[in-house]
Amino acid sequence: MCGIAGWVDFTRDLRQEVAAVKAMTDTMALRGPDAGDVWITEHAALGHRRLSIIDLEGGRQPMVAEENGQVLASLTYSGEVYNFQELREELVGLGHRFRTRSDTEVVLRAYLQWGADFVERLNGMYAFAIWDARSEELLLVRDRVGIKPLYYQQLPGGGVLFGSEPKAILANRLASRTVDADGLREILAGTKAQGVGAIRDMPELTPGYVLKVGRGGSTLSRYWKLEAHEHEDDLPTTISTVRELLEDIVTRQIVSDVPLCTMLSGGLDSSTLTALAAIAKRQDGSGKVRSFAVDFAGYLDNFEPDLTHPTPDSPYVHEVVEHVGADHNHIVLGNDDMIEASVRRAVVRAMDWPVLIAGPGSMDISLYLLFRAIRGQSTVALTGESADELFGGYPWFHHPEYGRPGTLPWTLAHNLGLPALFGPLSAHLDVPSYQADQYRQAVSGMPNLPGESGRDKQFRECTYFFLTRFMRTLLDRKDRLSMALGLEVRVPFCDHRLQEYVFNAPREFKTFDGQWKSLLRAAVKDLLPESILHRPKTGYPISNDTAYDTYVQEQFGKLLAAGDAPVLPLLNPTVVEDVRRDQTAAGKLTRIEVDMALHINEWLSAYDLALDF
Repeated sequence: MCGIAGWVDFTRDLRQEVAAVKAMTDTMALRGPDAGDVWITEHAALGHRRLSIIDLEGGRQPMVAEENGQVLASLTYSGEVYNFQELREELVGLGHRFRTRSDTEVVLRAYLQWGADFVERLNGMYAFAIWDARSEELLLVRDRVGIKPLYYQQLPGGGVLFGSEPKAILANRLASRTVDADGLREILAGTKAQGVGAIRDMPELTPGYVLKVGRGGSTLSRYWKLEAHEHEDDLPTTISTVRELLEDIVTRQIVSDVPLCTMLSGGLDSSTLTALAAIAKRQDGSGKVRSFAVDFAGYLDNFEPDLTHPTPDSPYVHEVVEHVGADHNHIVLGNDDMIEASVRRAVVRAMDWPVLIAGPGSMDISLYLLFRAIRGQSTVALTGESADELFGGYPWFHHPEYGRPGTLPWTLAHNLGLPALFGPLSAHLDVPSYQADQYRQAVSGMPNLPGESGRDKQFRECTYFFLTRFMRTLLDRKDRLSMALGLEVRVPFCDHRLQEYVFNAPREFKTFDGQWKSLLRAAVKDLLPESILHRPKTGYPISNDTAYDTYVQEQFGKLLAAGDAPVLPLLNPTVVEDVRRDQTAAGKLTRIEVDMALHINEWLSAYDLALDF
């Protein structure tokens, strides 16, 4: 896992821009703390920061392929290709010779052998850039489901700036620095619209797409999407196929030359991965699986069940640990950790803009602190993202009233907590209409089966929406916060083979036992205790310490008192004046509102961004 950056420009000699390219690359140092370098030719510059996972001595980047002293292509690459060993064997059979054991060299050689179509052969999580010196073309590629990030900004004359995160692009003097109405809609709506970013003219490369940039301009093409087709397997075969896929996926994803662990919450998803990893590690002789969980001081003693947290994690975590024989680490966070100024700043810098749907503020901070603790003992972690989206683990899949056409599923069930402080801005931008439009756009591209209708169609629509939009917010959050600490997070449930297979399994298979996530539960029923198999869906733990709220309210009051905060134009002026007169008025705001305001203000300030809405 690494961080990448680069610049292609046909209007200037980039050999004169070494300092600028290094500055872009240096912004990725936290993503790649082990090594860094740049490769520059007249019209192309590639930068790389490395987190060493496979072939610690080899695999340095940018990696160059040469023939008879001439550069053929150069690669800067972030991610992991889990089938690189099979691809390597095939390439060796075709006459290629390798200097390293790394998957990086396999990616580069695969491009030389098969051209741009080679991406269809990859199984993994990745974002990379290949400069083809023969054709003077840049290839930007992102994995199928968007596990690894990649942003870009096109330049006049056919050039482009790109990076794993926007901060790499913002380090260049040519970068756009404007947050416009659409960018604010994206932040407030949390819709992950394709081709749109929070900063004007700086979108993400859409997952499953390739962007080619050359002298004649750029072309965007799609190499993968979910397809609908008839599911021909019966229920027992489907259950066994899911199990076989999961076993293969986890076996591939525990390959690492550095310490690896699982993130364990005691829920079905993370417990499944921990159990499968424990088996795979016993089989390959690499010892016990290491697991990590997070909790808050006093959380269990003061726990009160609610809709999203019906049960605490700790009792279930310990049951799984004992059942699979894991080497477990339980991380307990206190309020002093949560309000540490340096930690809060680090979280904002890692995330860039806040991810509203994923829960800004305290949830981001606790996850960052958990990752920091994990990084002290492991460099790679497996986590359970995408299981709920794929197997139907949210209430929106199962209640018809949550799926009316033209609405975002979660807006019917959740008040996002912004009406007071951001209400006028939301109304000005007409965020509800934007959300509805984005939902319609998302499902308009959904593949359908002939004759599918009613609840079956609605379930597929919900699955498609969550996999292609909502899940991406969660993946972004995990990537940014983990990579800010040099921790690689792998997501086995995002394997495209599993997604393609389960997406097309009938709805009745996914709920055959009258519960949610029936297929997953049946596939692993012999691996886990009954209590884990039937534990109700429980969200990531959130601190219930009121001292946290007091702290952020005080910080908000100081921000407003200063009078020149960049976020002020976005806030409800009536609320601002109320809090200025009486700081205790901030206590009437939700935690999300206050955290959101503080986060946006820090982000706007850090990168000197302008508002235009």
